[in-house]
Order: sequence, then structure tokens, then C-alpha cells
Amino acid sequence: MPDRRRDIHRLAVRDEELVAGYDVVMLDLDGVVYRGGEAVAGAPGHVEAVRSRGLRVAFVTNNASRSPAAVAAHLRQLGVAAHDDDVVTSAQAVARLVVDRFGAGARILCVGGAGLSAALVDCGLRPVVSLDQDPIAVVQGFGPLVGWADLAEASYAVAGGLAWFASNTDRTVPTARGTAPGNGMLVEAVAAATRARPEVAGKPEPALFDETVLRVGGTRPLVVGDRLDTDIEGANRVGADSLLVLTGVTGLRDLAGAPPSQRPTFVAPDLGGLWVAHPTVSIDGDVATCSGFVARVESGHVRVRDRRSDASTGGHAAAVAFVRAVVGCAWHHADTGGSPPSTCDAGGRLRSIMVADTPSDPEVSG
Repeated sequence: MPDRRRDIHRLAVRDEELVAGYDVVMLDLDGVVYRGGEAVAGAPGHVEAVRSRGLRVAFVTNNASRSPAAVAAHLRQLGVAAHDDDVVTSAQAVARLVVDRFGAGARILCVGGAGLSAALVDCGLRPVVSLDQDPIAVVQGFGPLVGWADLAEASYAVAGGLAWFASNTDRTVPTARGTAPGNGMLVEAVAAATRARPEVAGKPEPALFDETVLRVGGTRPLVVGDRLDTDIEGANRVGADSLLVLTGVTGLRDLAGAPPSQRPTFVAPDLGGLWVAHPTVSIDGDVATCSGFVARVESGHVRVRDRRSDASTGGHAAAVAFVRAVVGCAWHHADTGGSPPSTCDAGGRLRSIMVADTPSDPEVSG
């Protein structure tokens, strides 16, 4: 990955449409492209538009339970054009870490789902399920059928001195019924039993980003995600630019309170932010202004006044400017000694701006 440093205390500026500066767009999946069993509104068209501009598209996920082929098939069912090779998972990234360390043919205790086992095989490794099969290392990834016996076997192996790798450490995983414990919680169970920690491949660690570049190519990536602690922190660690969208787990309140290590380069309500400019946020004292939106912290809340010449217009450009004013104000307030302010009023205002000109926009988390 390129090493491109920037000031992570403030948002970057782009005078032309955002995608113009990049040659590959790395899209997180849940919360960005789809939510559970449905595509995020507008996402299929946005993905196709990225490709039509000649950019590569990579679907990058920390979920190691499904193979790239299964993920691509799911995307196609949702109307998102995707080839199997467009999908890069943390299972593939961790398999590369292991094969680079131990070489092809090594027996690896595999604790996870079918996607993890398939990734190990694709790298020339031999997944096994028991210490009796003489594995040389342990690899752990999420799988809905992982149970106590699997975690116990991993614990015995790690306690016995075997190297331990984890696909990712996300503490939660979204399901059709809600939020459930993720691989991070399963990793913590083994860690509690062994007092050891694994080497991790998934976001925010660099390995998954490096794997994506190896598989998809590109030298100027834009990372697009909905999570501050994985997508955005990971992009910052490898020096890549990032776009945080508000269609997933992160709302305006979370974004306003983001520490510097988890602050994105750009922000937008949804993938429509790829097609507009990202104007300057001017700071004057305790006031942040962006394209006519004027934000100030008053009594612990971010208050935004619309000083545009036509305050009735909306759409993606206006929504991006509104979010930038809110976020710029909140970050400046926090960086100058204030407590993270509330944005409870801003969420509703943002939704109304989006609706003004874009009737089919996705739900925006406030």
C-alpha cells in the first residue's frame, strides 16, 4: 500500500468529484453495499458507475465465514455486478500470512467456517480439525457453527505453543435478526484461556489491504466503509484515503466523536458522495462553515444554520457539505479541549436535505 500521510485532525478537500483522484475503490460490504439481505438503496448503480469511469472495484470484507465465490453470488442476487475475483476476504489475507510463514503443505488447525478452510486450501495449506493431526499453527475465523469443542481445541493448541492467527477481531457480526457476537468474541475466549494474543490479518491491520492490492491492483486506493474502528482506522494505518458513509453502523454522533486515529479523509451520507466535490470547511473561532452551512457548538449540541442562497435545495452535494460542517465543527471543538458534542438535531436535518432532491436515497444513520 502507498504511504500517503495527511492531517487526520481535519477533513481533506476535493474540488472535483471524489472518484477522480483514485484508480481503485475498496468497498466494505455490510453497511456500505448491502444491509443484511438487501442492497443499500442506490448501491448497485454506484458500483456500476465506478467501473464505467475505468476504476477497479474491490469488495473487501472482514467476514471469513464465506468464500469469495459465495459473497460474489450474494452480491449478484442483490443486483450488484460482481466477479468472484472482485471479492477479498480476511480469510484469504490470513491464509497468506500463514503460508508465507510456514510454506505450502503445512498442516493448520482450522477453527472457523467453510470460507476459512477454503482459503487455506487455495494457498496450498492443509486444514485439520484436531491436535492429533499434528498441526503447526492455529488459524481462527468466524463460523456460525464454531462451538465450545472447537474453542477448546484451539486453546489446547495455543497453550501448547503453536503460533496463533486470527482472520479478524470484530466483536460483533450483523445478522438478519440483529447484532450477534463476532469472531473477536470467540478470539477473546481463547485468549482468556491461554493469556496469548493472535496475529491478526483483517481490518484495521494492514494484511487485508495488502492482499486486496495484490489481487485487484491499483496504486491510488480509496477505502469506503461504515466502521471507524476497522475500515477507517485501517485506511489510516496504511496511508490510504477513506470515505466514511452513514448507511451502516456509524452515525453522525459516532463520527463527531471520532478520535484522530479513526477520522476519515472524507465523509458522506452514502455512496453518492463519490460523485460530488468535497468543499473546504473554514474554521473561524468556534464556528465551522462549509458551502453556506454554518455550524457552532451551543450548550453541548452542534447547531447548524443554513446560510445558502437557496436553502430549499438538497441532494448529495448539499448533504456532503452539511455533514462536513457538522463534523468539522465537532472535531475542532474536541481538539481545542471541549467534550464531544451531541448531533441529535443534525440527523433529522440531514435526512431532510437528502430527500429534497433525491427521492430514492438510503436511510441515513444520525
